[in-house]
Amino acid sequence: MRGEENIAQAARRLAELAKRSSDTGLTFYTGFLSPPEADLASIAARKNGVTVLFSGGYEDAERKIACFCADEDDEVSFPLVSLKLTWPHQSAPAHRDVLGSVMGLGIKRLCVGDIVMQDDCGYLFAERNMGDHIAQSLLSAGRVKLQVEAMQETAALESPEGTEVRDTVLSLRLDGVVAGGFGMSRSKASALISSGQVKLRHIPTEKTDAKVALGDTISARGYGRLVLTEIGAPTKKGRTPLKLMRYGERRGR
Repeated sequence: MRGEENIAQAARRLAELAKRSSDTGLTFYTGFLSPPEADLASIAARKNGVTVLFSGGYEDAERKIACFCADEDDEVSFPLVSLKLTWPHQSAPAHRDVLGSVMGLGIKRLCVGDIVMQDDCGYLFAERNMGDHIAQSLLSAGRVKLQVEAMQETAALESPEGTEVRDTVLSLRLDGVVAGGFGMSRSKASALISSGQVKLRHIPTEKTDAKVALGDTISARGYGRLVLTEIGAPTKKGRTPLKLMRYGERRGR
């Protein structure tokens, strides 16, 4: 329910910005949007007859800033910055620890874009006016000491490596797919969902019986992310084979 309310609020906010751009002919930028919010920005732009452009700082960004402009030829400069994170002689910090440390600085989520962790460094994308504050104040993530540097250009980022997971389920219920994809019991998957720790199509849901479709993304806090890439033909026992890609963290059962 909370996720639906947040989406409704985002829709109203984005519709207002698109209308202001249409009425004034000026350019307006949003904070970093989730994929469902970016879809709402596109809808708002169409309804108000303006152009919307997106950037998250690199090609495959998930969270992006939207720019509403009356003319697609208007000069656009997205107000974002790329911050390089390094950690001397230590294991890489977890994504959730970096995000938690950033939030601990009192920075709102819409001011921060993707956090891309690689073997020897990471990149954090943020609103430009937050760059200096983060660079000076983000000293650690979890127990890992950090060095933060604002970048003029972002190096080419590698696509995340995923692990293929195969499973069979009785139905395409969210709890069953989460259990199979993350290798946990059905009861544990249900508890995660009911406690609001799971997102389906980037939207929090507490419905264990929510239906999952081909191409859907599922994320569970502390476990990573799943993408349903293939649904097979039902077996003779009535079960449905699935192929998923799992990305990111995974804790024990």
